[in-house]
Amino acid sequence: MTGVPASAAGGPSGARRAKGPASGGITPASGRALAREARDTAPGASGDGPARRDAVGAAPADAWPQDGVTAPVAPSSPDTGDAQGGSTRAHRGGKIAAAAVDQASVWNIANLLTMLRLLLVPAFVMLMLADGGYDPAWRSLAWAAFAVAMITDLFDGHLARTYNLVTDFGKIADPIADKAIMGAALICLSALGDLPWWVTGVILGRELGITLLRFLVIRYGVIPASRGGKLKTLTQGVAVGMYVLALTGWLATLRWWVMAAAVVLTVATGLDYVKQAIVLRRQGIAERKAALEESEA
Repeated sequence: MTGVPASAAGGPSGARRAKGPASGGITPASGRALAREARDTAPGASGDGPARRDAVGAAPADAWPQDGVTAPVAPSSPDTGDAQGGSTRAHRGGKIAAAAVDQASVWNIANLLTMLRLLLVPAFVMLMLADGGYDPAWRSLAWAAFAVAMITDLFDGHLARTYNLVTDFGKIADPIADKAIMGAALICLSALGDLPWWVTGVILGRELGITLLRFLVIRYGVIPASRGGKLKTLTQGVAVGMYVLALTGWLATLRWWVMAAAVVLTVATGLDYVKQAIVLRRQGIAERKAALEESEA
């Protein structure tokens, strides 16, 4: 039996594929070439022509791997580039959608309570100073506004932590709302002559000073809220609320003692925060120095 002619192998290209080590029979290499040639010339699915492997992304017959020959790598098609570009656009779109969700989360119940507390500040001032600031009825309404503001201060933080509603807006607006309602009440009371100005100065000075101190040491860590600080806030709220009301007799005496306790707690907790800030800063500097020495070593 003679070797397979070039025409039986499908032309010159078939002859190249059919060429093997022996010419006197069908070798494994020539058999594989014939099988590939048969697939190349087989009718398509519709039966009216050769199968087009290029329609499904297959390489032409000459690019198929042969004995001892490494198949060339087919270049990327435009469709592949489009798919990659679509994937990139989809990824960017996902980031934009996530940012939109984060932005929408600003309008949660915790932040709405904080906004309500901010809106209550001017309302409280107007009620407090209405009719000269000494009308018991207007003072009672002012006390109601102050009480609502203090209660929302308790609930918005709890809701934000419990239901994962913490946002950047809340972190900034919540302490501002706290200081605004307390500062407005103290200044109004001092302006009306119900509370000494030095008390207002001590309380507001401590609050503003500790807030500034937190920002200064935030690079080293966060100063956690202590139980003393929470007790101070509660005592301040009760004392200021009692001063807002037009109390007389023994209740007026009682509110003086409550305010005295609030001032003592204000100073004590303020000093404790200063101590924590100093320790936190020293620890942060020591850790940075140790990390720098370790990197240099």
